Amino acid sequence: MRLHIAFCLLLQLMFELSSCSHVVVSSGYTVELPCASPQPHSIGSTITWQFNGLFTLISPPFSLVIKDGRFLLISPVTSANQGLYVCLVRENNTETKMTHKLTVAALLDITIKVNEGSEVFLPCHLSSSSQVTANARWFKQTVDGHRHELDPVDNTDSNNRLTLLYPFDNDQTLLIKDTVMEDAGMYFCESAEGLNLSSIHIIVDVLPTQPPFSCDNFPRAWEPCQQEDSRTGEPVLQESLTEFSMKTFSYLRQLYPSKNLLFSPISISGALSHLLLGARNITRKAIESALCVPHDFHCVHFQMKKLREKLSGSLEMASQIYYNPQTDLTESFTNQSIQYYDAEPTRFLETSEENTHMINTWVANKTRNKIPHLVDSVPPSTQLLLLNAVSFNGEWKIKFNQKPKKGLFTKLDGDLVTVPLLYHQKYMAAMTHITELKAQVARFSLTGGNSFYILLPRSHKAADLQQMEVRMTDAVVRQMIEEMQMTTPQYIEVTLPQIKLNDQPDLNFLMKKLGLSSLLERPNLCGLNSQNMLAVDEVKHKALLALTEKGVEASAVTTVSFSRSFTSFTALRPFVMLLWNDQANVPLFIGRVTDP
Repeated sequence: MRLHIAFCLLLQLMFELSSCSHVVVSSGYTVELPCASPQPHSIGSTITWQFNGLFTLISPPFSLVIKDGRFLLISPVTSANQGLYVCLVRENNTETKMTHKLTVAALLDITIKVNEGSEVFLPCHLSSSSQVTANARWFKQTVDGHRHELDPVDNTDSNNRLTLLYPFDNDQTLLIKDTVMEDAGMYFCESAEGLNLSSIHIIVDVLPTQPPFSCDNFPRAWEPCQQEDSRTGEPVLQESLTEFSMKTFSYLRQLYPSKNLLFSPISISGALSHLLLGARNITRKAIESALCVPHDFHCVHFQMKKLREKLSGSLEMASQIYYNPQTDLTESFTNQSIQYYDAEPTRFLETSEENTHMINTWVANKTRNKIPHLVDSVPPSTQLLLLNAVSFNGEWKIKFNQKPKKGLFTKLDGDLVTVPLLYHQKYMAAMTHITELKAQVARFSLTGGNSFYILLPRSHKAADLQQMEVRMTDAVVRQMIEEMQMTTPQYIEVTLPQIKLNDQPDLNFLMKKLGLSSLLERPNLCGLNSQNMLAVDEVKHKALLALTEKGVEASAVTTVSFSRSFTSFTALRPFVMLLWNDQANVPLFIGRVTDP
């Protein structure tokens, strides 16, 4: 999360004007200080900045001046930046003076009260102005006033009480599991450079005696959809899926900032909505929030079924839940799982080898053997496993030339790699420049009512790619889709790389970013099991995409590329791709190609 402070001040006075503001900002963040002016600066105007009474050039501690010197950007903020900043604008007979008092404070200074035996999250954030190369350092203050450095593990070790949830991420939150009385005290989070980011006081209370948990107060079945014929249900799901897709893309692109990326948002959302059937109370609300579904939208499963039927012409999608044979699922969950997701939950077999073969066989069958192997083994302790498989096969409505051809693809670091090409001298496609994305976008029609979009940033450099990706919100993407659908196709010269991507992003990391950590620990799944004895051990997602002269083939995810001038589109540098179903008006696959 980037803290960006900006002030806009409109002044219309023709004599000396003085104004002052007080800005409080945390170390490691970014602040933008404006210089007031009564009107746009003329050629004869002069702008001077002072820092603590001294005239200064734009040099450390300042990082950048933008817009003719009228805005002073300090990033990252440190304690050395604290003080008075004065901007003087002299123009004709008018002098404008703007004073900013900048106070640099610790990022957080909070107190958290927690019950013994529960878990507590200690927030800490690094500045988002640069890439994270080192984790923050966590300390606890001892009784004698000294600070002891903690040694949290990453989120791959579920047995350690101290866990750094998102290693090498801007979010450096520390999780303490099974809190004991000795955990009470002061905690400090510092950047690798020694900047204080947060100070947290933890108070641990004795856990009051609670009655044993019971599922008796929770309904056994998901409430029926009372508006099956309503026209509002489908648009609600469409908007939710798009918002979920771009939120997921945002998290995964931050986790993998420069590598190839491929995932199917409709596959991930399908698995989560299937589990939502059995979720109750706060777990249900958490999954609904993660899926961007309104809490009062009871028709989500009915609409997911309609969506799967609408997509059946070009996309095969199937869900499955495997569970511990010693645990019985509720009859209502089993029946609704069959009703809405065409999937009867299946019990695990006796051995790990049998379960591994059973799962991989199911995945291979549902993806037309494109993904023959998903899991290496199934531990005997596994209680619940969610699976969702999608397989897409679409052909170009206009075929590319069959003659083999090769070209050079420029990677993010400027290196060149030889790739086989898809080429057509006069390809009929829609192409335009999307201002909001600062990118050139081309739309290619596929069979089955699908469109393949390639979003090409201004250059091969990582900064341009990241800038475009940051701007890819659900609202901007929907606006782009509408604009491209109204853009008249034209004959353009098209050059694309032939690609084959195979990706398996970390969905356990994604679950935590989506606020679903409880699924992996103590979820309320009373609608699935009346004793609430199940927890999700792991969520897996594997994606495969091939872009050939025939078309786009994908399993669990798909991606492709395009780019360049007004009469030609050449995707021989990093790009983002989007496979969109025009009939259902939802995204099927999202990907990024940096190294074909």
